[in-house]
Amino acid sequence: MSRGNRMPNIFLTGYRATGKTSVAQLVADQLGLEAIDADVFLESEARMTIAEIFEAEGEQGFRERESSVVHQLAQRDELVVALGGGAIVREENRRAIQGRGVTVWLTASPEIIFDRMSTDPLTGKRRPNLTATGGLQEIQQLLEQRNPLYQEVADFSVDTEQMTPAEVAGEIIAKLRD
Repeated sequence: MSRGNRMPNIFLTGYRATGKTSVAQLVADQLGLEAIDADVFLESEARMTIAEIFEAEGEQGFRERESSVVHQLAQRDELVVALGGGAIVREENRRAIQGRGVTVWLTASPEIIFDRMSTDPLTGKRRPNLTATGGLQEIQQLLEQRNPLYQEVADFSVDTEQMTPAEVAGEIIAKLRD
């Protein structure tokens, strides 16, 4: 699993509210790595929230910034990166992470994702709707588009539906050690 003495990156991918940020921190803590949320990193670089970037630059502008962040982080080592839910949409991002570590797809049903997003106070402030429909219908629509891409990049997946973030982190670490 390692390149020389360095631990390769671990990239967590999946839709919003599947636990990527929480799990990234737990995995990083247990393996002695640095956890980075790509969306938080992007917001820090831009000095704007994702919602503000969408408003000022549209989705295209956001995706350009996101690609820059994915490429920067993929070049580093010993990171656990919580990728943005849509980062895998661009082929250049999928290529950037391939061969730079292990990619884990965190999954949950559209209904569970919707419930989690509904109780997250940051959802409305930081994360704009990506389709005209919004809500559960948007989640179902985007998952239908993205699931094949998540599957393409993932070395393995973990269903987060009935697990705590600590249990998900434990399963990831166990699979990495297999």
